[in-house]
Amino acid sequence: MYNQEIYASVGEWMENHKEEMIRDIAKLAAIPSISGEKEGDAPFGKMCQEALEAMLEMGRSYGFHTENYENYVGSIGSRKKDWENTIGFWNHLDVVPVGDGWDYSPFEPARAGKYLIARGVQDNKGPAVGLLYVMRCLRDLKLPMKHELCLFVGCDEEKGMRDMEYYTAHYPTPAMSMIADCSFPVCFGEKGILEGRIRSHKTLSDAIVELSGGNAGNIIPDEAVMVLRKEKLEEGALRRLPEALQMQEEGGMIRLTAKGLAGHSAFPEGSENAIRKLCDAVCEAGLLTGGDRELLEGIRTAVAGNYGEESGIAYEDELSGRLTCAGTVLRLEEGHVMLTFNIRYSITADAEGICSTLTKFWDGKGFAWILERDSKPNYFNRKHPAVDKLTEVFNRMTGQQREPYVMGGGTYARKLPNAFGFGIGNMPGEDDSP
Repeated sequence: MYNQEIYASVGEWMENHKEEMIRDIAKLAAIPSISGEKEGDAPFGKMCQEALEAMLEMGRSYGFHTENYENYVGSIGSRKKDWENTIGFWNHLDVVPVGDGWDYSPFEPARAGKYLIARGVQDNKGPAVGLLYVMRCLRDLKLPMKHELCLFVGCDEEKGMRDMEYYTAHYPTPAMSMIADCSFPVCFGEKGILEGRIRSHKTLSDAIVELSGGNAGNIIPDEAVMVLRKEKLEEGALRRLPEALQMQEEGGMIRLTAKGLAGHSAFPEGSENAIRKLCDAVCEAGLLTGGDRELLEGIRTAVAGNYGEESGIAYEDELSGRLTCAGTVLRLEEGHVMLTFNIRYSITADAEGICSTLTKFWDGKGFAWILERDSKPNYFNRKHPAVDKLTEVFNRMTGQQREPYVMGGGTYARKLPNAFGFGIGNMPGEDDSP
């Protein structure tokens, strides 16, 4: 039941601790914790380990008991845990690669009006600190609680959730878990995620020295590059290239660079795939011929859209909407063309059927489809009272009339039993950027 006195007390406590919370978020955001390869006892690299240690030290400094589970996951809460009566808050401390085009240094947090700007402030270090402050507030105000609370933080959410796979295989999980890594109000479902790549059966000719684009499987790339030997090109072909394509000549090599607009592969609307821009320009100018052109036309088909129509896997259901399919990382491997796909498939879709269709389609285009990961969809019972109660609280506090939803993004909820998402992004009247 809504209690105005408690609400006012919580608001006052939060306001009194706001600047302290901002400093704590900035401290974490200054650590370049991009999940990488194992370094010593750090399974995801030293920077992720540093971020984890900093977060746990923060928890200890505020009087909580912390545990470090082999640098995969950490927890902040009480020393003894009644797992059957514990609600877990889950966040991640790793961030995606920074890319280019920042107006602010990504790991030097800066204040701009009401915003704190740095890589990871919203996804997901800010929410992690925010929930720590929620736990502090509840404790300091001595508010009655029916359940125990415990905050968990991991280090590999952006690259495959190996942290969660390790933790759930070795340690107990809370009776219910809430992940603050989405928009408000309640996210009760997540689409499945297929990650795979296509590899050309044939190799490109030596006319093409480099072909690359993108640096993260879940990010639509904002830059793509092709380097060619000028002596191998048809005379006059370069003049047919559009002016939007950047061209540099050095040492008999021609470097072509296409610029796009980055976006998350789960939400491709508004993004511009730089790989598509590069392929369109080169193919329409007739810069390549024979087998080289055929392979590039294949890649051009792969990145022509974002919903799988080109390869025959388009699908939509009422519960979770359209399947998305984005080509995100382009590379050459010993002359073979490689393109990574990030596919978010609807909750009722058939992942095996999708892969079977892709295998047949790409074989006909001169490529092999290689499945690398299938992260199954997550569905939390829409009729569970927590869904409506949290939605009601959010709408009452904000004056909104939002509904619970299913999203294309992937969070720890898909790796935990009895888990769903709740916030912390996109408050009413705000977007994701200043």
